[in-house]
Amino acid sequence: MERKTVLAGTGPGDIELVTIKTLNAVKEADIILYDALIPKELLDYKKPGAEQIFVGKRAGKHSMKQEEINELLLECSRKYKYTLRLKGGDPFVFGRGGEEFLYLKEHGITPLVFPGLSSSTSAPLLSNIPITHRGVSTSFTVLTGHEMAGSTVDFDALAKLNGTIIVLMGIGNTEIISEKLMNAGKSKNTPVAFIEKASTKDQRLTITTLENAYKTKIEKDIQTPGIIVIGDVVNVLR
Repeated sequence: MERKTVLAGTGPGDIELVTIKTLNAVKEADIILYDALIPKELLDYKKPGAEQIFVGKRAGKHSMKQEEINELLLECSRKYKYTLRLKGGDPFVFGRGGEEFLYLKEHGITPLVFPGLSSSTSAPLLSNIPITHRGVSTSFTVLTGHEMAGSTVDFDALAKLNGTIIVLMGIGNTEIISEKLMNAGKSKNTPVAFIEKASTKDQRLTITTLENAYKTKIEKDIQTPGIIVIGDVVNVLR
């Protein structure tokens, strides 16, 4: 029996932003391993009898360690004809999809990968923030703000780039991120946007400056999941 394993992205949260390819995979899979940030309605499309297992990880709330997820994914891939691994956003943009891919490959299974719409580009768009704009920003950098202690990010180089900075999983480290950028020479007046729960009914946009980013985060009670956009593009379409 030919078996198939798919790693698929589900986009930023709105089910209408899930690709047709991933939706079809949900309808066909025998078992689905899914993360915390997928559109929950997506599972309503699974076929009768298909199994589902929650393996989600959120900051400070892990249902499974990554190593355990890897092992479970391998076990399912060997047992079921069609195994589907669903991840929020895009599986290869800070989604640890590459680790799961390599683990399976090391054990003789090469999964297929279906891309998803990453929040790094879709969340700004849904908030009317262009990540590039002629005469304002000709590049953008995406980084994880999850672990800033001992981070290998070159903030000196980042501050000198005349481009947009997009930080995923960085809400909790707003203070250290803003301080490092200002210490590296980034203007304290640089516009900053917090985008919470992009593409959902609870989406919220909060605009401030680099100097006031941490203060705003506290006063406005900025929550995860969310991204931070830093740069002049924040105000281009305002």
